Amino acid sequence: MPVPVTFPRHERMGYGDIKLYGGTASTELTAKVAEYLGISCCEHDVIRFPNDNLFVKLHSSVRGQDCYVIQTTSAPVHQNLMELLITLQTLRLDSASRVTAVVPYMAYAKSDKKDQPRVPITARLVADMIEVAGADRYITFDLHAGQIQGFFSIPGDVLTTFSILIKYIKSILNRMNNPVVVTADLGFAKKARNFAVEIDAPLAFIEKRRVANDARAVALTIIGDVQNRDAIIVDDEVDTGGSMEQAVKLVHESGARRIFVIFVHPVLSANAAERLGALPVTEFVTTDTIPIPAEKAVHFGNRLTVLSIAPMLGEVIRRANEGRSVGEMFNE
Repeated sequence: MPVPVTFPRHERMGYGDIKLYGGTASTELTAKVAEYLGISCCEHDVIRFPNDNLFVKLHSSVRGQDCYVIQTTSAPVHQNLMELLITLQTLRLDSASRVTAVVPYMAYAKSDKKDQPRVPITARLVADMIEVAGADRYITFDLHAGQIQGFFSIPGDVLTTFSILIKYIKSILNRMNNPVVVTADLGFAKKARNFAVEIDAPLAFIEKRRVANDARAVALTIIGDVQNRDAIIVDDEVDTGGSMEQAVKLVHESGARRIFVIFVHPVLSANAAERLGALPVTEFVTTDTIPIPAEKAVHFGNRLTVLSIAPMLGEVIRRANEGRSVGEMFNE
């Protein structure tokens, strides 16, 4: 029987070594990913001119290499998005073998459909720009709506922090009293149900309606029982904190014993951190898809737990570089 011929990985796959670039919005996350992979972050200059134009210059050639740009697109959204696009094009023009846009938090994800006349579908526009800028692939986490994957013509990996959050919830279950999972938004109900199934807990829903001509949704009632239970309120992101504030107050008024707030993307715009920090919440749990500035984190005190996506992201990057299945990580 003939002995199979083996080749070095980069010759077998046609891609070079991993070159990891961190955008200015994701420097800490990039450093953690690099540590997981056992490599160094590649250096590059990002210069912002007085007229707000951005300029990117690589410190070394990436010709024939497998490049990954980690840049979240949280506030300042347009500066971070343009930096991502310019960096992608810089790598493409320097003849990188493959360029992957790693966007932990995708801006404009809520603009995913025409739900009224004369409005754009900006999520599609962002996907087009990433592709046109030079990305061959993309990686992102917990999109607001699954159909956004269809806006990309390039392959990608849409990851979820579900396993990370569930692992943490299970680690603190022994200090919870008769827990119940509460979804702050019916749009998140399916994922909330999965949370409830994993920890063998009941599920409750918060009903929200738009009253009168007010554009804001108001939390009216809870469908389910939270009386004398520890409530775990889950959501995909917290932006202004308005919906979460209403949810916490309603759950508290309904007799919940203690309240835990768990969400993926800490957007925390305006005074969201301040208003959430004032709520009767035992613990806030989120991830580092978006960095939380110290001036915002201080409002949570020692009640804030930030779980890192770096190990998961690092393993996905390693598997993508080696041409191995990402689904195997999640038993898929």
